[in-house]
Amino acid sequence: FRNGWYITGDRARMDEDGYFWFIGRADDVINTAGHLVGPFEVESALLEHEAVAEAGVIGKPDPVAMEVVKAFVALKDGYEESEELRRELRQFAIGKLGKAVAPREIEFLPGMPKTRSGKIMRRLLKARELGLPEGDTSTLED
Repeated sequence: FRNGWYITGDRARMDEDGYFWFIGRADDVINTAGHLVGPFEVESALLEHEAVAEAGVIGKPDPVAMEVVKAFVALKDGYEESEELRRELRQFAIGKLGKAVAPREIEFLPGMPKTRSGKIMRRLLKARELGLPEGDTSTLED
């Protein structure tokens, strides 16, 4: 609690009509060139593409933009990773989200690290990307 308020750790924005829009957990929000990007927003857009089975998004440190949006994508059966598909996914995301929010980098993976309850462990994606210790993996699905 702070000044009588319960601090949830969530981030939101208010639009011009006074509606609040959930961005994501404060510790997951990506600050890319002054734009606050919720990983869930980018993941949801990528999942709308017919080739995408799973998506996980992180902020990758960048000397100019502070962070860039990087997406990890697992493809559905019948699709193969290629530079052409990577470009197609980026353009698809730009069309849904705009250039500032769409992932600058996309990496294909066979699957996402998930908890036993099925939540993607972005923390592990980021640790692996940056070569950092993975920390506690006791909730990692086998």
